[in-house]
Amino acid sequence: MVGPKAIIHLENLVHNYDLIKQQLNGTPIMAVVKANAYGHGAIAVTEALRSKGVNHFAVFTFEEALELRAAGIEEDILVFCRPTKDMLAEAAARNITLNLSAPEDIPLFNMADSSPRFHLKVDTGMSRLGIPFDTVVDILQQIKNNDHLKCEGIYSHYATADEGELSYAEYQLEQFNQVLQVAEELDLKIKHIHFSNSGTVLNMPQTSFNLVRVGMLLYGAFPSDEVPTNMRIKPVMEFKGPVVTLREVPAGTKVSYGGVWEAPQDTIIGVIQAGFADGFPRSWYVDGYIGLRGKNYPIAGRVCMDQFMVDFGGADVRVGDEVLIFGQNNTDTIHVEDIAQAIDSTSYVLLTAIGGRTERIFIN
Repeated sequence: MVGPKAIIHLENLVHNYDLIKQQLNGTPIMAVVKANAYGHGAIAVTEALRSKGVNHFAVFTFEEALELRAAGIEEDILVFCRPTKDMLAEAAARNITLNLSAPEDIPLFNMADSSPRFHLKVDTGMSRLGIPFDTVVDILQQIKNNDHLKCEGIYSHYATADEGELSYAEYQLEQFNQVLQVAEELDLKIKHIHFSNSGTVLNMPQTSFNLVRVGMLLYGAFPSDEVPTNMRIKPVMEFKGPVVTLREVPAGTKVSYGGVWEAPQDTIIGVIQAGFADGFPRSWYVDGYIGLRGKNYPIAGRVCMDQFMVDFGGADVRVGDEVLIFGQNNTDTIHVEDIAQAIDSTSYVLLTAIGGRTERIFIN
């Protein structure tokens, strides 16, 4: 197929997992594979990680959990979204763990003939999903006094753990520790306690509890430019597109929509079959570039829906060559974090956007 390709290097995924596990001194990892494993392919990523002994996975939607179960994934799966009534029976039957994140969720679990397992999410400062901190004592007491409710975990989510200034993250940790203290005083037996994420693996590794949620680091990108970057992770996705046309143009030739780019000299313009409909970040054209055989070449003009153009100068380039958009191959490296920083975006946005006509190819 002619078009963009996302080469998923599963050997790099395993490499990253090993580094993170070493950083955490063996603390078990819950691999976050929501949003199609951040654009990398949830089933293939999950299968690769379970072969390394990962027993815990997390998704956002219930449908994502069902997809993994249908693929034969038998390990624990936690669903982050707020539960609805129609999830309960199937969650119990398929051994899927749900998220109890609001006081109003308790009646749902009470109504179920067979209540599924759940993790209790507490809001310590993200102000998104989570039991309000000032009501958590009452909720814990309800759980303690109701054998029908199967609470297997307590967790929360940091708002600023991937930033350089960590005072708010430390405040959230203090709030969370107070919740755990109440659970201990109630003699509530909690199997899994998790708060840490990719940011805290690097910034606050001492706060791991007995399970650590990891997403972005597994995929070989740092969660922000404010965390330590000395961990030698490798990009898992190599995103590339083929050269489909080459044309010689004189200096002054306008290229692409709006005519905002003009050839500074006589040059060769290559047309690459990948566009913003496939996940290419449109705003990257301003100072953006691609890699080919160890050299970078500037993007020429605005990115189109299906294609973009490159100024190859006098390079030895041929129709059929595949250029690196981001990731790493034998000759070129373009970090997705660098693109994200240049266009005021994030690695999360760029990786999860890869789709459209992009073909995923998995390499072990």
